[in-house]
Order: sequence, then C-alpha cells, then structure tokens
Amino acid sequence: MKELDNQRLVWIYTQMLRIREFEERVKGTFEEYPGVIRGHTHLADGAEASIVGSLATLRPSDQLMATYRCHGYPLALGTDPKAMMAEIYGRSTGLCGGYGGSMHLVDTERGFLGTSGIVGQGIPQATGAAYAAQIRKQDQVVLCFFGDGASKQGAFSESLNVASLWKLPIVYVMENNSYNVVTRVEQEDANAAAGEPLAMKAKAFSMPGVTVDGGDPIAVYEAVGAAVDRARSGAGPTLVESKVYRLSAHGNIIAPPGVPLHYPEHEAIEVFGAREEYEAALRGDPVPRFRARLISDGSLTVDAADQIAAHVREEMQVAVQFGIDSPYPEPEAALHNVYA
Repeated sequence: MKELDNQRLVWIYTQMLRIREFEERVKGTFEEYPGVIRGHTHLADGAEASIVGSLATLRPSDQLMATYRCHGYPLALGTDPKAMMAEIYGRSTGLCGGYGGSMHLVDTERGFLGTSGIVGQGIPQATGAAYAAQIRKQDQVVLCFFGDGASKQGAFSESLNVASLWKLPIVYVMENNSYNVVTRVEQEDANAAAGEPLAMKAKAFSMPGVTVDGGDPIAVYEAVGAAVDRARSGAGPTLVESKVYRLSAHGNIIAPPGVPLHYPEHEAIEVFGAREEYEAALRGDPVPRFRARLISDGSLTVDAADQIAAHVREEMQVAVQFGIDSPYPEPEAALHNVYA
C-alpha cells in the first residue's frame, strides 16, 4: 500500500467534495426542477470519506460493486457527472441511456460493475466477480460495498462463506450508516446492542474483521488498503465495517399525484425527535473536517481549497444543465434490450 502524499490527499478531498456537491444538486433538483426526478434517490452524504478512502486503494484493473446509494463510487472512479445526472433525470444521454435512474448506475469501463435496489443483491454478484478474477489470474481485487442491513440477508452469509473457503480476492466493505431506513442499528442487531462492532460477524467465516471510523478517509485508506493487499496476495477476503452517519433522510418521498417528490427531515429528527444527535453528526461532517485537517497540516491552503470548491460547484452546475437540456428517450426505446 502506497503512502499518501500531498497530491493524493488533495485528490481525496476533491473527490469527497465532488460527491457532496453532486448529491446536493440531486437533492436540490426536487425543489428547483419539480417533476424532473420521477423515482427514488438515495444520498450518501456523510459517507464520502469512506467511499473515496476505499477507492483510493484500487488499481485501474480492479472492480467494485455498490448499493443503491451509489452516486459517489463512479464519480471517484472518473465517470462523467453529466452522464450520471442525465441518467438520474431519465434522459437518453444518461450513463445507461435513461434506463436505470439513480439506483442502477453502471460503468464497466472503469470497473464499476453496477448496483441494485435490492438489499444485499450485490454481495453474491461481487463474490462471483472475485471468483472470475481468481480464475483469470490477472492480480485483480474486487471491492463490495453494502449497508449494515444487508448483513442480515442470507446472501451475505453464503457469499462470505464461499469467499473464505476459496480465498477469493475480495474485500467486503460494510458501510454502517447508523440507520436501517427509520430503524436505528442498535434496535436491529444483537451484536450492536451488546456493544460489539458488526465486523465481529467476520469470525463466523474465518476471515479478519475490522471496524474503522468511516469519517476519516486516511483511516479508511489504511484499513481497506491492508485488506486489499491481503486479497491481492492470495490470502483471501476481509470484512471492513466503516462507521459513518447518513446526513440526509433514507431517500426522497414518493408523494401522491399533484404533490412534488421531496426529501423529508432525517429520521433522527422526524422519527425519534433526536435533534441533538443529528446536530452532533453535522458537526462531525467528514467533508469540512478533512478540509480543516489538510489546511492545518499544510497540505492545502485556504485559497487552494476555495478554488477547488468553486471549480466543483461549476462542474456540477454544468452537469445539472446538461441533464435538464438532454432529451427524453423516444418511446420505441422501451423495446431496446428486451429479449424473448
């Protein structure tokens, strides 16, 4: 695993900021352009450090799969944000031609194998990709991202079991964002209630399990990097629990006819009335936290940080305008990619 020099640290911060700004524009679309987004979107604000810190460990030939909370991964891999925004808007210029929307992004050219709206579906698929990588013997590693709730699916146990048995080159990154929709993690899992990290589940499959502060991209880089090195060496998989706090509600509300789709307040406030908990999470926001860290240690100046922010805002505004200006698919496109 390479040391993170200043250039790489600034790259990490820039990607975190790009993810945050992209998702802020997605969220803002519901108010600025009512009716443009017609389905579900799920934001990962609060998990930017986990996403970018993990992806910083990969080589161009590596692969990954993610959950439906998926915008950050392809952005950090280099996918065009204009194509991503157009996809979320359901336009023909979208990354997937408007077929997938927010929850089903794919960019195989960059190793991003896809996502799914089904909880846990990507776990066996990523495990299969790791099996294929092992057969090809091309020194590839697969990262598999999923939420804490997916660790209760049967696919989780089955996949980790076979990955451990066959020593597959895969790293499972469980992004524990504190809530399963409107249920707190500690209400759901006996391990969490007993004060044990969810990474303890790795013991059942004879693989290492580590828990890391998902708000610290350097800590994530080190933990995931060690797991990637282990997988690449042929020693098998690792389960990394990356603890983050989701800063937006689980997803937008699909409103009745005539009422615009919108984002509600976070579940901590709306369901539990725990405004102090949510405000504490905002104070720990990983994006400004990492900016302050880089400025403090001399890796980044205030002026340079402001210039990065201005460039990112402009980039994402261009993406929004591209999406708005793009045409919808023609009706006959509904029959494309359909096979009998």
